[in-house]
Amino acid sequence: MKVANPIDRAMLARIKAHGSGWAFSPVDFIDLGSRDAVDKALSRMAADGTIRRVARGIYDVAKHHPVVGTVAPSIDQIAKAVAGKGGSRLQPTGAYAANLLGLSEQVPAKIVFLTDGRSKSVRFGKLNIVLKQTSPRIMATAGTISGFVIQALRYLGKTHVTEDTIRRLDRRLSPDDRKQLAKDLAYAPAWIAHIMRRLAAKS
Repeated sequence: MKVANPIDRAMLARIKAHGSGWAFSPVDFIDLGSRDAVDKALSRMAADGTIRRVARGIYDVAKHHPVVGTVAPSIDQIAKAVAGKGGSRLQPTGAYAANLLGLSEQVPAKIVFLTDGRSKSVRFGKLNIVLKQTSPRIMATAGTISGFVIQALRYLGKTHVTEDTIRRLDRRLSPDDRKQLAKDLAYAPAWIAHIMRRLAAKS
């Protein structure tokens, strides 16, 4: 790519600093120039193959695997790019949270992340990724094992959480995970807190 002006050079330097696999949006460069200038620079880079457009307003630097070839960005990377650079926290919820913990094989067409930032959404291939603003109390456990457990069990529902479910969770927990669960009991519904207490008590 021929870098013709300062904003292109500055944006390209930032992209290279993050390396391949980084997903980003125009917001990640808004400190470097006007939104129009940033959008045009991204369009030029996408047109010449320096970056690729993976969703509306979302780009990445293609990552290549020696066996499977070009690798798509992860759902989490896309969600972070949608959230922008404001430091908003994200917490996977629903079937996606259960899937990440190995409690469900389902990957839903609509993947919801709770956030303390703005509610947003983007279409990524066949997936609809949604960021849903929620309360500070719910976000208190965001990004921790407690947040994943609370959201996964809430999705499965009390009547569908069996002893096998609890055993599968137990096998995934490290000593530090158990300490975190014990610390966050107050943020969980009573029935989930009971399960977290059981898991935390195991050595």
